[in-house]
Amino acid sequence: MGRSSMWTLLLLLLLPTAGTSRLTIQPGCQASCGGVDVPYPFGIGAGCFRAGFEIACVKGTLPVLAGTSPAVPVLSLSVMPRPEARVMLPVGYQCYNKTGEATDDFSCGTVDLNPAGVYRISNTYNELFVLGCFTTGYTNSGPRGRYRYMFYAGCLAYCNDSRSARDGECAGIGCCHVDIPPGLTDNKMKFESGWTRHPMEFSPCDYGFIVEKGAYSFRVADLQMDVTQASMPLRLDWAIRDSTGSSMSKSCAQAANNPGYSCKSDHSECVDSTNGPGYVCNCTKGYEGNPYLKEGCTNMNECERSREEFPCHGECHDTEGSYDCRCHLGYESHGDPKENPCNPKFPLPAKLTLGTVVVTSIIVVALLSVAITSQKRQLFRKNGGNILKNVDNLVFFTEREVKEITGNYGDLLGKGSFGDVYRGTLKDKTQVAVKRSSAAVDKDKVITFVREVEIQSRMIHKNVLRLKGCCLEVKFPVLVYEYAAKGSLGDIIHGEKNGQMVPFPLEQRLDIAIGSAEGLAYMHTYTESIIQHGDVKPDNILLDYKFIPKLSDFGLSKLLAPGKQYVDQVVGCLGYMDPAYVRRGRLTPANDVYSFGVVLLELITRKPIIPGGCEGEECKLVTEFRQVYDQENRRREMLDKDIATEEDISVLEEIGKLAIECLAEENRPDMTEVARRLAMLKNVWKQGNTSSQSDYPLEEIAADGTLNRTTSDPLLLSASQRALS
Repeated sequence: MGRSSMWTLLLLLLLPTAGTSRLTIQPGCQASCGGVDVPYPFGIGAGCFRAGFEIACVKGTLPVLAGTSPAVPVLSLSVMPRPEARVMLPVGYQCYNKTGEATDDFSCGTVDLNPAGVYRISNTYNELFVLGCFTTGYTNSGPRGRYRYMFYAGCLAYCNDSRSARDGECAGIGCCHVDIPPGLTDNKMKFESGWTRHPMEFSPCDYGFIVEKGAYSFRVADLQMDVTQASMPLRLDWAIRDSTGSSMSKSCAQAANNPGYSCKSDHSECVDSTNGPGYVCNCTKGYEGNPYLKEGCTNMNECERSREEFPCHGECHDTEGSYDCRCHLGYESHGDPKENPCNPKFPLPAKLTLGTVVVTSIIVVALLSVAITSQKRQLFRKNGGNILKNVDNLVFFTEREVKEITGNYGDLLGKGSFGDVYRGTLKDKTQVAVKRSSAAVDKDKVITFVREVEIQSRMIHKNVLRLKGCCLEVKFPVLVYEYAAKGSLGDIIHGEKNGQMVPFPLEQRLDIAIGSAEGLAYMHTYTESIIQHGDVKPDNILLDYKFIPKLSDFGLSKLLAPGKQYVDQVVGCLGYMDPAYVRRGRLTPANDVYSFGVVLLELITRKPIIPGGCEGEECKLVTEFRQVYDQENRRREMLDKDIATEEDISVLEEIGKLAIECLAEENRPDMTEVARRLAMLKNVWKQGNTSSQSDYPLEEIAADGTLNRTTSDPLLLSASQRALS
């Protein structure tokens, strides 16, 4: 089953993280895994988490709830304002043969997601779905009541024939859904076994799952979903409970001043859990951060927040835990200026005279404002604003704000295909890059422009250049990005300083290759729809001040439509283009893998691809490297002599081997596999064991660089595959 048929919107967006100055983790502990922030009481590694809140970081890229069976992948974790963990859980199913007999099931979808008892399935933000054509599915929980459990929740789905069910409709025909009660501690689904099941090829199985509200929309094709890969996002409430999560867990009144009390910050408060026993901690009014750490709650600057949230009709002054609001000099308020407007202190005649002048001025200004506002609205609509205003996490800057950010466009960084790029500074002192288009967006270009902005706004990963916002009320649209202080990878590979090549050590090249591969793997696997970059090359890999790579320039990127494996009519840089795409005109994720293989060759050879100088269907660098690679005694000829030392040659040859696999006509590795293998190579290289391990296949070298002859846990592999599907 395609991922798009199950998801109606992107659900990998995480809650905003605290600033770097705010304490969110135990000192010395790992802050994130696979792009997911891990705030305390969650933690990775001994001493970094409260009992029951351990997170395991599988192979450095996949966060899971530790101790769960099978492993439960984590999408996001939050402490405030809601204590919540968003996870992926498999779909429960029961399948039948042609005679109507049950043949297969997945333990009714049961996953032991709550070994320590701290989690409850949120009844507020989740709902239960049952799919099938003669199916009664339900879940149950709680202590024994009149029957075996305290409560049951479920529904009946029925189909008369293969044409009964309809896409997007879930009211009992092929699909039904209901709210769930609070207190659920697992996702076990049961199917009524008393029905006489008739053979139905269009509906061979019963399905049941609990899923985050708004995350699933029924499609008729889901009646034949791939049960081995199907999984759904779900929101878990959590609270501080005892080791078993029983009704004996302490309330706030019972836990205060006792050993193990978790509200550690001086500015924290305790709140009883609303879903199960136990309690949670919040920062008190006027403070924000992590109440579970001693210094976790820090003063909130209300004056920097929206006036709707913290009103002030005068001059705002931040104070510890609160804020003051005073009228400007010469003004007064009848009451608190937080609630009442400030008016001028003038005698009546002066007020009348001033009023006449003000009214006249207001009329003139209003007429001008109406004209300017009307013009800005027209530009906003023309630049695709009415479409983009519904995109989550996209900030819209005004023309005035952009001029303030850039110092009235005073610091030009360079010129690109989109237009001029300026350095800017936000109010919080964060540096940004501001792209100002060199041309207006006409009717033929608006769809392309809107597509690029939509794609970039959906991607949140440390190795993907973050689009912070845009300004559309101007003739030439403006895009605001995070700032890449070190320029592009192409500048370093082929750049010179004082007539000499810029120093470029092997470790730095490995880090850039690994980060770029992880960014592409994220685009191919962790987004709502698969995203192909379409133009992978060193010039589109930017570097921040720590040389962390950021994929950029998504003007050629494409989203795979539901049910499609490729898109048509994409034109990128010829020297990096996959010959298979040139022949077929169909862009797939494998084409990005090919382009990345060319980038790997540039990293280890530091030779140009010679754009436009291709022989047949392959560029000159690829052709020459293949010829040398096939002759073992000549392999070192193409490698950059600055890094081709005796102790590093084995690692460089393994990178060359991986590049050749990426450039293969068929059976290329996916970007997740490429990132994993590059990370392994770096670990081997750092340990200095390259020569002793070079005879072993890369698959037998573990992430820590040691030989691994054991088989991975199949349950964990299964959960990982579902999370990436």
